[in-house]
Amino acid sequence: MSHPVKTHISGTAHGFREDYKKLGGASSSRRSFLGVLLGAGASGVGALLSVPLLRFLLHPLVRAKAQVSWKEIGSVEELASVTSPVKKLVKVEQRDGWRRIVSEKAVYVYRDSNGHLCALSSVCPHLGCSIAWHDDKNKFICPCHNGQFAADGKLLGGPPPRGMDQLKSKVEGGKLVVHYQTFKQLVPIKEVIA
Repeated sequence: MSHPVKTHISGTAHGFREDYKKLGGASSSRRSFLGVLLGAGASGVGALLSVPLLRFLLHPLVRAKAQVSWKEIGSVEELASVTSPVKKLVKVEQRDGWRRIVSEKAVYVYRDSNGHLCALSSVCPHLGCSIAWHDDKNKFICPCHNGQFAADGKLLGGPPPRGMDQLKSKVEGGKLVVHYQTFKQLVPIKEVIA
């Protein structure tokens, strides 16, 4: 009687060894599947993280090819009677990462000595305050530090390092359009920053 039990036990142990060998094969295929899955996931995350780096590296090339955005100020007929600077608002689109911000910026339209319509930025080149035209004093005055400018934007006095920044403008289809830009402050020469 004891002999059949031994056979049964040894048969059972033999069955365990066979099952273990089968499981070992399944375990190694699971490991390789998990390794492939982990490698694919790491590659995907690496690819996603490289997108901002590529955008940063390629930005100068893309920016150089971007077209200049011209914003409409008003019709030439409407601006025909301009004798002193007139404040106009333009909608400007700015990008902050993936966020798009549309805001209104003030510009001043005036006639130069040749009678052409020109546009000035209302941002003071000193510390960025908004400059306003004063008809009664016949000049622009910055309210922050009393910077004073002539009707054509030339510096008359105060702490600003240069005159008001002139914006590129042109007449297109009977409309005055302007290329709005932001300039570096506290420097004597106009430098575009955006």
